This record gives sequence, C-alpha cells and structure tokens, in this order.
Amino acid sequence: MTEKPQGGEPGDDSAAEEAVLKAAEEAVAGAGADELAAAKRELTERTGDLQRLQAEYQNYRKRVERDRLTVREIAVSNILEALIPVLDDIGRAREHGEVTGGFKSVSDNLETVVAKLGLQQFGKEGEPFDPTLHEALMHSYSSDVTEDTCVQILQPGYRIGERIIRPAMVAVAEPQPGTQSTAAPDADSSDSDKADGATES
Repeated sequence: MTEKPQGGEPGDDSAAEEAVLKAAEEAVAGAGADELAAAKRELTERTGDLQRLQAEYQNYRKRVERDRLTVREIAVSNILEALIPVLDDIGRAREHGEVTGGFKSVSDNLETVVAKLGLQQFGKEGEPFDPTLHEALMHSYSSDVTEDTCVQILQPGYRIGERIIRPAMVAVAEPQPGTQSTAAPDADSSDSDKADGATES
C-alpha cells in the first residue's frame, strides 16, 4: 500500500483547482453564448412576426375605412339622385314666381342640405359647350359667338365631386358659317383694286 508522499508542494492542488474552475467557466460561457445567440434569433423572428401582424392590421383598418366611405358615398349619391326631380320642380316654380312663403323656406332649406351633401348644380348661359358636361338638345348659328356656346339652359346639370349625375340640357349656337372666311377675300379684293388703280395711274 502506497502512501501519499508527505510534504508535497501546496501549489499543485491550487493549480489543479484553478484549471478545473477555468475549464468550467469556459464551458458555462460557451453554453451561455449559444443560448444568447438562440435568444437573439428568436427575438428577431418574433419581432418580424409582430411587424407583419401590425402591417396586416393597418391594411385591414384602411380597407375597412375605405369600404365604409364608399358605401356612404353610394348611399348619399342614391338619395341625391332621387331628389333631382324635386329640385327641377322647385327651379320651374321659381321661374314662374311661385316660390313664396313657407314653400320658399322649405325649398331654400332643401337646396342648402343637398349642397352640404356635395350635390353641385352646373350649366350657365354663355359658357363654352363641353360634350362631357352638356347635352345639346337644340342647335343654331349665331354671329355673336366665336365658338360653340350654350345660349340657353333647358335643364341644369348636377354632379357630386367629379362624377356627373346628369348632364346639363342646353341649346347650342356655333359661329355663323363663312363669317371668318369671307373677311379675307374682301381684303384681298380691296388690295387688288388698289393695285389696279395704281397701275392705271
């Protein structure tokens, strides 16, 4: 039986203990680094998932709001279209001086309400004819105009925003044929007459 030699150097045990502790710390540090990297990867994935979810929710909210506004615009447009014949009757009554008393108050309030809802009346005498806004029911020639012009509004047009609900029914006058072309030959003939007179003298 061998006995442990007495009087061994005390530094040998402490060096061995330090080596063991150092190896354990390195193992723990290595394991901790792996766990930290895995945690970072998981955090990145979860953050990406959350961002995608938030983007989808924002898109959903925008789509719902857009659909809600569209439904509202359609409903308001349908109501206003149904009221146009009433507005036509009020306009005809006003032309004949029949909008008086309580009826005047009702008609003014109705016109104010539909204007607030976005219904706009258009079509005035003297404005240029625009086939996208006007529908010509009558046609004539006139020396008083230089382009196709609305000379009479038979029925006003209505629109909501940029959408035409009903075009304005108008009478259109266009420039008298030949009024612009006849001026030039007269000028030419007067010039030729002057030239002939000069040669004769």
